[in-house]
Amino acid sequence: MNQKYEAVIGLEVHVQLLTKTKTFCGCRNKFGSPPNTNVCPVCMGHPGILPVLNKKVVEFAVLLGLATNCEINKRSIFARKNYFYPDLPKGWQTSQFELPICEHGFIDIVKSDGLEKRLGITRIHMEEDAGKLIHDQGTDSLIDLNRCGTPLLEIVSEPDMRSAEEAYLYLVKLKQIVTYLGICDGNMEEGSLRCDANVSIRLKGEKKLGTKTEVKNMNSFRNVEKAIEAEIDRQIDIIEDGGKIIQQTLLWDADSGDVKPMRSKEESHDYRYFPEPDLMPVLVNDDWRKSISESLPELPEHRKKRFIDKYKLPEYDAELLTAEKPVADFYEAVLNTTDDFKSASNWIMGDVLKIINERKIKIEDFPVSPENIGRLINLINEGLISSKIAKEVFPVLLDENKDPRTIVEEKSLLQISDDSFIEEVVGNILGNNMDQVKQYLDGKEKVIGFLVGQVMRETKGKANPAAVNKILKEKLEAFR
Repeated sequence: MNQKYEAVIGLEVHVQLLTKTKTFCGCRNKFGSPPNTNVCPVCMGHPGILPVLNKKVVEFAVLLGLATNCEINKRSIFARKNYFYPDLPKGWQTSQFELPICEHGFIDIVKSDGLEKRLGITRIHMEEDAGKLIHDQGTDSLIDLNRCGTPLLEIVSEPDMRSAEEAYLYLVKLKQIVTYLGICDGNMEEGSLRCDANVSIRLKGEKKLGTKTEVKNMNSFRNVEKAIEAEIDRQIDIIEDGGKIIQQTLLWDADSGDVKPMRSKEESHDYRYFPEPDLMPVLVNDDWRKSISESLPELPEHRKKRFIDKYKLPEYDAELLTAEKPVADFYEAVLNTTDDFKSASNWIMGDVLKIINERKIKIEDFPVSPENIGRLINLINEGLISSKIAKEVFPVLLDENKDPRTIVEEKSLLQISDDSFIEEVVGNILGNNMDQVKQYLDGKEKVIGFLVGQVMRETKGKANPAAVNKILKEKLEAFR
């Protein structure tokens, strides 16, 4: 980015809510159903229909508002956002405009340089989704109205971001919050979390905002970052060449790495907003707000701090383990069986997440129970198996998920802790490796690692490593 300029970025994020039914009717709110099967006269916009607001949508909106430090408006109203598109059968989208349910919040992020930054949230409002146009069936465009009426929350940020990295971190933090709250699964590929970016540039030190463009069609967090970077560069090139930025909507093309014009960008007055006559104002009194606030779960930032304070984990471990709620839940489930906090962290960050990434599964589908991970750690700490043997037991656990002690006994993998037997093996190893013994006595103490390896090979990895090291050193010193 040309250092003469700074970017001004705001994000509009749509979060699809995990309610059982749609916003204004009783149709199922379910992704992946056959086209036009989760529909009724209300969500298909038939004449004379009357909407009924889903109470759970309001509660989810208040939950998110509380989690993002927003003011919760005691009175909010719905509006009709009028525009024509084939997948919008009513000819308007029921949304909120002048009086949204949540306003004036913020999210804190930590940038790669370690600096914290507070990013403002202008508003959070409730609305319904439109349907979906299908263009790839080898015929004319088709319309699937299953998504019509699906409940959404739109989170509109302040134009506080100055880099693509800040936008990426804001989005990651927002996804963390909605998934911890259990109100959205955060899946961008399925469209349950969508992001549009408003981007403009200006000379550094300038206060006036530049002409903004809106970038759409970004289906991953990294694509959001790349698209914003590409748009910043495009705008700088235009200004440097003496041109002017046109206010328009652009589509991100991930294959080419370019943004491409879609249409001129609308202003709010183009939608002819007016109050929705078929819906009463939403009133959130103090008792209802208090009831909702009592259901707030522990949020990721607090959980990370607790992992550091309670389990004495390094910040890196706590950050990784709390990035996703199911992983944090799995970790604490392991601790129901073992009190070795750091070993539990190491196993999850290493072996468990490796398998999850390789198999492209969720931790909820991981084949080994957290209890058995804890039992495996306990076997190591009790001196019954070595860490090396534990790595051999782990693949068996993946296939069978039974008590690791049973696996160890069935495969005769119990660690040898009999000092007399280890002394005999050590004596034989030293007798066969007198050159290494001489090197040790000459001060090359690192050679003990070679000798330990020979003992472990002789015992097929079953000898207790601590006992092997102790006996080896005693016998080597006896040569002096």
